[in-house]
Amino acid sequence: MTPMKMANTGLREVDVPATIDRSTFLSTLPATSTDRTAALAIVGVSAILFALAVPFAGIPLLPVPAFVASYQSALAVSDIVTAVLLLSQFAVLRTRALLWLASGYLFTAAAALVHALTFPGLFTPTGLFGAGRQTTVWLYMIWHAGFPICVLGYAWLKEADGGARIRGTTAGAICAIVAGVIAAMTVFAWIVTAQHDLLPVLLRDGRYTPTMIGVVSFVWSLSFAALVSLWFRKPHSVIDIWLMVVMCAWLFDIALSAIVNVARFDLGFYAGRLYGLCSATFVLAVLLVENVRLQAQTAGMVGALKRRSDAERDYHAERERLFTAVVESSNDAIITKSLDGTITTWNNAAERVFGYSASEAVGRPIDIIMPDELREDVAENLARTRNGEVIDQQEAVRLHKNGQPIDVVLSQVPLRSTDGKIIGASKVARDVTERKRAEIALNREIEERQRIFETSQDLILVTDGFGNFIQVSPSVKDILGYSPEDMVGHSAIEFIHPDDLERTRGEMRAARRGAVKRSFEARYYHRDGHEVTLNWMGTWSEPVKRHFFIGRDLTEKQAAEAQLRQVQKMDSIGQLTGGVAHDFNNVLTVITGTIGILADAVADRPELAAITKLIDDAAERGAQLTKHLLAFARKQPLQPREIDVNALALEAAKLLHPTLGEQITIMPQLTEDAWPTLVDPGQLSTAILNLALNARDAMPDGGTLVLETRNVFLDDGYASMNPDVTAGNYVMIAVSDTGSGIPADLIDRVFDPFFTTKEVGKGTGLGLSMVFGFVKQSGGHIKIYSEEGHGTSVKIYLPRSTGVQETEFEALQNAPIAGGDEKILIVEDDALVRQYVVTQVKSLGYAALEAANAAEALTIIDADKNIDLLFTDVIMPGAMNGRQLADEAARRRPDLKTLFTSGYTENAIVHHGRLDSGVLLLAKPYRKSELAKMLRTALAS
Repeated sequence: MTPMKMANTGLREVDVPATIDRSTFLSTLPATSTDRTAALAIVGVSAILFALAVPFAGIPLLPVPAFVASYQSALAVSDIVTAVLLLSQFAVLRTRALLWLASGYLFTAAAALVHALTFPGLFTPTGLFGAGRQTTVWLYMIWHAGFPICVLGYAWLKEADGGARIRGTTAGAICAIVAGVIAAMTVFAWIVTAQHDLLPVLLRDGRYTPTMIGVVSFVWSLSFAALVSLWFRKPHSVIDIWLMVVMCAWLFDIALSAIVNVARFDLGFYAGRLYGLCSATFVLAVLLVENVRLQAQTAGMVGALKRRSDAERDYHAERERLFTAVVESSNDAIITKSLDGTITTWNNAAERVFGYSASEAVGRPIDIIMPDELREDVAENLARTRNGEVIDQQEAVRLHKNGQPIDVVLSQVPLRSTDGKIIGASKVARDVTERKRAEIALNREIEERQRIFETSQDLILVTDGFGNFIQVSPSVKDILGYSPEDMVGHSAIEFIHPDDLERTRGEMRAARRGAVKRSFEARYYHRDGHEVTLNWMGTWSEPVKRHFFIGRDLTEKQAAEAQLRQVQKMDSIGQLTGGVAHDFNNVLTVITGTIGILADAVADRPELAAITKLIDDAAERGAQLTKHLLAFARKQPLQPREIDVNALALEAAKLLHPTLGEQITIMPQLTEDAWPTLVDPGQLSTAILNLALNARDAMPDGGTLVLETRNVFLDDGYASMNPDVTAGNYVMIAVSDTGSGIPADLIDRVFDPFFTTKEVGKGTGLGLSMVFGFVKQSGGHIKIYSEEGHGTSVKIYLPRSTGVQETEFEALQNAPIAGGDEKILIVEDDALVRQYVVTQVKSLGYAALEAANAAEALTIIDADKNIDLLFTDVIMPGAMNGRQLADEAARRRPDLKTLFTSGYTENAIVHHGRLDSGVLLLAKPYRKSELAKMLRTALAS
């Protein structure tokens, strides 16, 4: 609050902080043991002197009126000084308790002055103001009763922190108590002077009356009550201790001068007043000593502040020098500007960054480094600065003197004057142009490498020096069946084939010895347990202590190589058998040509004619053998023509009935709009007959033979898995049986010539090889599907005849392909086929999960409740086939839809009883449009 002078006191009201140091004021400073000891010593000495004076209190002494005047004057001066010192503390602490205590001292001073003026014999024989005989004695009683009352008020109001505060101004409170004391003293003076005759007589003939004894006892009791109140109002401050000393002296004063003495000017009269004068000086002395201490402290503080000010001045001067040096040596541009955007300082770095010298920049607007389109930002940033806002690490673009843009990072803080007013802004600009270019290039490189890492079809692995995986590319899912999370943090030992582990370790050691690149092969375990051979390129990075590996899956390559070797083997065998058949035909030509001559020559000799007939039959059988060999070698003479495969199949079915026997049921399943094909009908009939005979031999106890035709499209995906196939339209002729099936380890040899599983003497081993050669020579494709105990299905694919109109079926197959976003679980035991199907399903937009067997599939079904369709092969190895898997999946997930697939034709599967009628089946191979249509059909079912 604003300081103001206090009326009649010369004191000044001061503004104090919320937290006041209590050690500065006697009214709040806790009393120490030293204070208590000194006070007790004084009280003890006073009591001893009092005890010595009591027996002689009534001894009359020489009246000395000047003593009264001197005593009263000294007492008034002491009390006034004490009151002023107490009011000084009140001006700071504003406590009511201090105001009451100061009032007591003011009242005592006023009473002492009026008492001296009215004392008889000092100024007039009877005293001033018309004083009477009882005036001074009554004033003495009023005076000695008023001070204890004020001390009682102080004791009741004081607290540990000084007590309750006044609400108004301290000047007003001080003026009020001064006026109150003057008014009270005026009233009391009027009563004891003008109205003294109405008051009871306290002093008669220089001696005390009984009324005097009662009044004195009451006054003494008030003083004792004040002493007791001070004692019990703890904690005691320093001023409390010395007020108790004052009240003890006050009691001795009253006792000597008004109780035990006899009359005026006796020993008690003089001794009592000396006690009163001493009581008035105790608190004053303590306050004065305290003021001296405070002055000494103030002087010390002033000296310390001066030394501190000098040190701070030197410190700030040094800081300013260092700051200037830092600013000038900084690599960042440091600029200050006024609130209107005018540049006020410009360091050396600013000259280097922006191209302007300090003389060119200072005094000009900051717009000189701002692009035109960003100049509004200056006003916006300055507005934020006016509001006291700090702008930190703001990326921006500024202009060089030559017009080139500069990328900078800005920080801007308000500049304040000594009184806290914002007068400008300080800006730090760091040139990050080169860093930004490097970051962009680095981010581009990181993005490119990340894209390569994420899209690579090869497996990319990063390991530490101990072989623990740090990073694994997403391609691991397609190659090994694991997700990257399954491998990161694990050791490569868990995944490498034990036989290849030591070689892999050797390659890693060689890489750490400095080999730049290493190429080697190692087998890893797929998640489903089978081995995957990978060709690895590895290197070691010493700075990051990491191995980097790129592994290429050799599974497809090995399968293709095996298939190529099979094709080459079949071609080699074909060339061999073709050459043998050609030469054998030449021999048979001689034999069959001469056998007729020989037969004519021995016609009249029956025994020789029979031998000739045997030779002729043997030559015929040899001719049939060479015919089969030429068919396998694709060198037999064909007479292709455009035929209706349905008509040929029906004709073949009629011929097969007597050949196969009654125990075999023949079921033709012919598509209505089968395409025509260009083929030798006789050879095709022979091929169907050969397949039917093999089927009969596989069903010794009877069974079902299905003859089926269908229009199919073999797409690029199927062609990529079968190198001898050209993508296109084909007519499929399938011969399926419910026989014993072919063991899996023999399935790849069934087309080899002279290979047979029949007993000796029951087959030549040329039937399937002849069919194989005929189909290949006709430009077609043949595929065999078989499971032991389930049967066999042989599918012949013959190219569709050209030059015909598109059929309704073909138009349907060429309709736009529709996909979806559902989740499909694909269950297929053949890894290549599974990979092909997963790729096709994903290309249609679906989410694809994969499993190699029923056990894996059920685990995935239990873990993922969002699977919409189960797409499973029917015939699978293991404890559970596709039909059983579908039943178990339906039990666990009644809402799960199912689509079956199989190498068998749909009709063969249904009539074998492996699927219920109406269950959806997609027969292999199938085109993408057929897959898409069946997926949508199954999902909508």
